[in-house]
Amino acid sequence: MNAEFAKYIDHTLLNPSATESEITKLCEEAKENKFFAVCVNPYFVKQAVKELASSNVAVATVIGFPLGANLTDVKIAETQRAVAEGAEEIDMVINVSALKDGHIDYVTGEISSIVKVAKGHMVKVIIECDLLTDEQKVAASKACVRAGAGMVKTSTGFVKDGKGATVEDIKLIKDAIEGSSLGIKASAGIRDFEKAKALIDAGATRLGTSAGVAIVKGSAAVPANY
Repeated sequence: MNAEFAKYIDHTLLNPSATESEITKLCEEAKENKFFAVCVNPYFVKQAVKELASSNVAVATVIGFPLGANLTDVKIAETQRAVAEGAEEIDMVINVSALKDGHIDYVTGEISSIVKVAKGHMVKVIIECDLLTDEQKVAASKACVRAGAGMVKTSTGFVKDGKGATVEDIKLIKDAIEGSSLGIKASAGIRDFEKAKALIDAGATRLGTSAGVAIVKGSAAVPANY
């Protein structure tokens, strides 16, 4: 059993058809395996907070998910509500269109706005690597540093035929943010111990995955659940 990997894992269930009983199971697995956090949709924040109250497992939720195309005011309101309901970590999606159009000041400002209203809670910024060039990945990562985010995150897991987290992207981001305190969350397509280890060895400081149990047990790959 690879229990030392548990501290890296955000045990994740973002499936649009997720049910209360599935969230309960997610939380129970997170407690049993001592994962760092669970990551759930905003609707389930209250439930997860209640179920994990007696544990050290953090509750993370997603903002502007999965497209990132919401207006900044909407993302701010989502973040404020999530924090008010007990979310300890915020995983926000950048406005990918704005980035690709070269509006880096907009992207940076939006991240900064979310960091501000998160009031000291960890903000992880999903840049959606599958939709970006290497140059855009670097620009987005540097924007996260300037905006005071806590982590840059590779993927939502919702890009059709996307690769999700790759060792190459983790290395690229690590080089881009060298000298900063920004962490790196690898997310999407992480379904077994071997890939998890490769991503951590490349520089990932957190893993977002629905296969956390399989990873810590060194099991074979399992289907994605989000």
